Amino acid sequence: MTMQLSQTQHAILAHATEFTDGKIVWFPDNIKGGARKKVLDSLFNRALITTDVAAWFVAAEGYDALGLPCRAPISLAALDTVIEAAEAVQPTETPKSRRRDSSKQAMVIAMLKRAEGATIQQICEATGWQAHTVRGTFAGAFKKKLGIEITSSKAQGGERIYAVAA
Repeated sequence: MTMQLSQTQHAILAHATEFTDGKIVWFPDNIKGGARKKVLDSLFNRALITTDVAAWFVAAEGYDALGLPCRAPISLAALDTVIEAAEAVQPTETPKSRRRDSSKQAMVIAMLKRAEGATIQQICEATGWQAHTVRGTFAGAFKKKLGIEITSSKAQGGERIYAVAA
């Protein structure tokens, strides 16, 4: 059954099927604001387009109205297969693996992993950081972002020693 389309409707549907795999992203220059909404509402009410909430797409009826073969929609079984395959792919690189071994952050972690741990002063000398930067790195980058638990201890009359919790 052939459906009558206005020039504007035909132009919008034809552009979507020809250039954007059925996604409606183009409108004629003279169709703006409220007129776009009216055209979309008209196409939707006639079941010529459909939406996935984020975008509008030409429906099977829209392809029919243009006299074009409808693109076969993906079956639910095929969609499940695609989703399972995508979920099975393991990322090749995690944020922790991207950390450079030669970075100051890696150097500080190595110092904290030593049996004797490290003082704020030792870390400042090794990195060139200020004491507040070292403490901020402990709280922000190490504890919050990387999930590293840092312990501190202080011997009587000595300096506070920081270490990675075992």
